[in-house]
Amino acid sequence: MNFKQSEAHEILERTPAVLTHLLSGLSHEWLSSNESGNSWNSLEVVAHLIECEKHNWIPRISSILSNNDNEPLPPFDRFSHLEKEAGIDELLREFNQSRQQSLYQLNAFKVNPFDLNRTGFHPEFGSVTLEQLLSTWAVHDLTHINQISRVLAKRYDMDVGPWKTYLSILK
Repeated sequence: MNFKQSEAHEILERTPAVLTHLLSGLSHEWLSSNESGNSWNSLEVVAHLIECEKHNWIPRISSILSNNDNEPLPPFDRFSHLEKEAGIDELLREFNQSRQQSLYQLNAFKVNPFDLNRTGFHPEFGSVTLEQLLSTWAVHDLTHINQISRVLAKRYDMDVGPWKTYLSILK
């Protein structure tokens, strides 16, 4: 196993800055494009990350630490963000503030190595550990950074010509 809480924290604390540098100031055309169909655009991904900060990570960590491993983890609606409409700067600001609060709360829990083995009950996956949840939080950030990069690249999918052969992000 590779998990170290301090390393996960390195990713979690950087994600808002990464997204701010990547997305702030981009035109609406960049921000509103998606990979097709019902896939999310960059605005929707950032809105989703905000909802995760408010209703997913910390409530579920708190539930696991409360020792109620037979109680289901608090529910989370992965699509609730689709009702949110805001500009990118507002979304990025809110995500940054929400993430700072989440990391403050996580530090306040004073999670120790023993706590990482505590479990909660996920309605779909069954028993999950705190270590798995914290690992998922970091990888979730990386997943959505990757998704945003793909969405942005997809906008020029037809414009790169023969170089598409060398651009793995477009495959």
